[in-house]
Amino acid sequence: MTEVRPRVADQAITLPALPALVVGQVHHTRHTPMRHTFSHRHYQWLVDLDDPPRLPAWLRPVATFRPEDHLAGSATLPELKANVLRCLERDGIPADGVTRVVALTHARVLGHVFDPMTAYWCLTADGSLRGVVVEVHNTYGGRHAYAVRPDPSGAASVDKDFYVSPFNDTSGEYSIRFHLDDERVSVGIRLHREGELVLTAVVDGALVPATSSSVVRTVARHPLMPQRVSALIRMHGIRLWARRLPVQPRPANSQESVR
Repeated sequence: MTEVRPRVADQAITLPALPALVVGQVHHTRHTPMRHTFSHRHYQWLVDLDDPPRLPAWLRPVATFRPEDHLAGSATLPELKANVLRCLERDGIPADGVTRVVALTHARVLGHVFDPMTAYWCLTADGSLRGVVVEVHNTYGGRHAYAVRPDPSGAASVDKDFYVSPFNDTSGEYSIRFHLDDERVSVGIRLHREGELVLTAVVDGALVPATSSSVVRTVARHPLMPQRVSALIRMHGIRLWARRLPVQPRPANSQESVR
């Protein structure tokens, strides 16, 4: 396990040994054209791509990490890390000097995973934050990545250009706020369109060292998490469709895979 000491605008943030579990909630509110809100119990993992979880064999069915589940479908974790750095460079953020990438992500559970959002904090050798790559998956099998450089408060913004929900087109701007310290991790995303707040999504949780006993307790309290995420997305989509929220046409690039 490794101890990570990222630094944002010369402000040191000390994290516990990784890997860790991030146990908390996911919250989502659609503000317009109709209001729909929900919160669900939730957990993810915070992992160092250079030092992945090494769990006993009997726990791997509920906590397996595969690099091909992310970005361009890398065969190895070093290739995944290289792809994260390429995303930084692609969006104009220099990747030179980045030595460590820490990911907030889901693990496979019984062979299934679905990650609506994965965040990759890219850190230099002295622990400073160079940028964050946010990878988004939709339910059509598509993947897209946004690279941003948060300000000292953890805030960043980026134009939306990927089709995620059938109830939103690709217009608008995401305002994103990242928080990472030795107790909590959160990523909050707001979608604005023409000055109007359309939706808010937040994942937030407390950090728990990923020991065998804590993994067992967390999985027992939150069973089949990725299966639950997939099912809840569809359930809430059906509710919105039943309330006659207009469906937006799906563009051809909605299944793009990050390169």
